[in-house]
Amino acid sequence: MMDETHGSQEGPEPSCRDEAGPVRGRRERGAGAGWRRGASASSGGDAPGALYAAVDLGTNNCRLLVARPTARSFRVVDAFSRIVRLGEGLTASGRLCDAAMDRAAAALDVCADKMAQRGVARARIIATEACRAASNGAEFCARIEERTGLSLEVVDRRTEAGLAAAGCAPLVDPMCDGAVLFDIGGGSTEVVWLGRRSAGDEGPPRARIRSWVSLPVGVVSLSERHGGVLVSREAFRAMVDEVYAMLDEVRRAWGVRGASRIHLLGTSGTVTTIAGMHLGLSRYDRARVDGAWLGIREIEEVVERLMDMSFEERVSNPCIGAQRADLVLAGCAIMEAIREAFPADRLRVADRGLREGMLVQLMRADGVWRRVRPAQDCGMSGNGTSGNGASGA
Repeated sequence: MMDETHGSQEGPEPSCRDEAGPVRGRRERGAGAGWRRGASASSGGDAPGALYAAVDLGTNNCRLLVARPTARSFRVVDAFSRIVRLGEGLTASGRLCDAAMDRAAAALDVCADKMAQRGVARARIIATEACRAASNGAEFCARIEERTGLSLEVVDRRTEAGLAAAGCAPLVDPMCDGAVLFDIGGGSTEVVWLGRRSAGDEGPPRARIRSWVSLPVGVVSLSERHGGVLVSREAFRAMVDEVYAMLDEVRRAWGVRGASRIHLLGTSGTVTTIAGMHLGLSRYDRARVDGAWLGIREIEEVVERLMDMSFEERVSNPCIGAQRADLVLAGCAIMEAIREAFPADRLRVADRGLREGMLVQLMRADGVWRRVRPAQDCGMSGNGTSGNGASGA
């Protein structure tokens, strides 16, 4: 969608506007005190009206949300998103390149400034696949702490899947037996089998995770291997087959059946792009996209349109733009592989995910909503890249 968004008005959703002004200069070490991993509620998060922040540094994007708790959820008061392509060239070199690290650092400068200006009391700042996989990931994190005062927490795939589930749980249809959630990232894709959503306090619904898997493939890594500017139907099918092969054993093990009893729940730029194109939006509108339902034919029609578009047409489309034009078909291929592995009649679109999951967990840990049972860290079970069992997130 939009390559960079900033929100500055209090309301139920972040307001978005383009902002191309200069990034502020280097701040002194320690400017982010209280925002480092492990900060306790005594830092101010339990105060009435306290502001919370969540930063997600992914392989492709850097995103921030600042929010205040409400009676049953939270209200976003500021937001920021910028495409940084931190994982550019990582598949070939195994390292984060200097240009990518500079882009990410500049975006994190903006996040730290916004958090300071808002007086954020509690925050969680995470990095995902690019920093997990890069041989110089730890060096980059140390550089970011020196420059911004932000302590990046490089989360494992289990935690990432749990945060996505926590953020998207309110969109699981309560009339269904559950959903298969997928989060297509730049370097990895998390797929989570969710049962019926559950309560537990007066906050947002909890996710009930039945099983999960993290695939070592995302839009950046897949497009770098297969190409993203010129994508033939044969190349597209090769991408779908590659991802499906990763899911085949998972599909058999989970035994998810009954297209009318479960639905798909997608959170990624790919899915919101498809929704925006289906809705014919001339400008992205989160209020219309988040929570929208798409049927099988509607998804297929948009994917066919994308396949028929030239690269230049993708660039000029308001739902794609220049910085996503070479990634959107790789994202569609991942989504199509998931749809083939887990057939369902409907897909619900989520313009939410890790940041919302972090906010919910921080607020729940601070007891901002009446607690009935102890909050759990991320609602995941087991070790490695997959787990089984139901739990709350």
